Amino acid sequence: MASSMQNNRVSSPGYCVCCRTCNMWCWRAFKWLPVLLIVSIVTWSYYAYVIQLCIFTIDGTAQKCIYLVLYHILLIMFLWSYWRTIFADIKPIPDKYKLPETELEKLLSAETEDGQRTILENFAKDLPIVTRTMSGSVRYCNRCVLVKPDRAHHCSICARCVLKMDHHCPWVNNCVCFHNYKFFMLFLGYALLYCLFIMSTCLPYFIRFWKGDFGTSGSAGRYHIVFAFFVALMFAISLGSLFGYHCYLVAHNRTTLEAFRAPMFRGGADKNGFSIGAFNNFKEVFGASPDLWAIPVFTSLGDGCEYPVRREHQLQTFTTPQDGGGYESMGTTRSSVEVAQETERWRLCPRRGRTVPQIV
Repeated sequence: MASSMQNNRVSSPGYCVCCRTCNMWCWRAFKWLPVLLIVSIVTWSYYAYVIQLCIFTIDGTAQKCIYLVLYHILLIMFLWSYWRTIFADIKPIPDKYKLPETELEKLLSAETEDGQRTILENFAKDLPIVTRTMSGSVRYCNRCVLVKPDRAHHCSICARCVLKMDHHCPWVNNCVCFHNYKFFMLFLGYALLYCLFIMSTCLPYFIRFWKGDFGTSGSAGRYHIVFAFFVALMFAISLGSLFGYHCYLVAHNRTTLEAFRAPMFRGGADKNGFSIGAFNNFKEVFGASPDLWAIPVFTSLGDGCEYPVRREHQLQTFTTPQDGGGYESMGTTRSSVEVAQETERWRLCPRRGRTVPQIV
């Protein structure tokens, strides 16, 4: 552990600065290729559906209007969610988690792992963190020089620690995390509806073309519609499985990383450590206002650093019933100092209709 604290990213003195800059820009451009592929497919699907199917193939005016209205609603919501997922403002870890220079010097000069662990424990004693490493020490990132908040992880592609990191998605060229997880879920949902809508409306014409009844449509348009059906079917299968899996994760309040490796608490690993009930888990991602659940605007509860946990991992305090429905009413984490102060106040005032919280 002592050696891992050292930042050993040393540049070779003979390495050309121009080559390094060129490689950096080439890598950045390469990472946008999956996004450009998605945009290209959507652009082609617009031509195939709107021009070839709705304008050149469908004869009924009312049917054309209905298909075009529904199609453009799904397309707008799909692209809006996709845009927000890609260009979401991924905020950095707050400064209170970063080690100051004095603490960093102590950490680097410590000769033993126990000494380093003690320094980190003393620094993090007032931070609202409940998760630990496999060895039971404070989670620390030597590359970002900070104590990791709960559920935060370092992304090697973005080269930074990310709050509530789910995974780095190449299809959005961004980390899926606290700041855009709702947008990512809406992107998957609307993309799935978009593909299912194209499949269902193209299916009658696909069957007609398959039987050889071409009608008034030209041969080129026929192939566009048939190909659009198969592409929509292929994407619907993959999107359906991915969306269903993330719905499962939302219901159990887990990230993809936590699904593969359960978060570690003082009492051990617990894959359900952050679960506060299916509906509350849903509101933690989509917010407390049902009117905004289906709209890609940020409504997730909390700040990305502190999360409610189960009672066996940390003392929870609950607000009074009259302000229920908010994030605080789900239970919150507290630092050790806040827990001690709050417990002492409640013990001194036992007659106010409150019960002394139990530390389990």
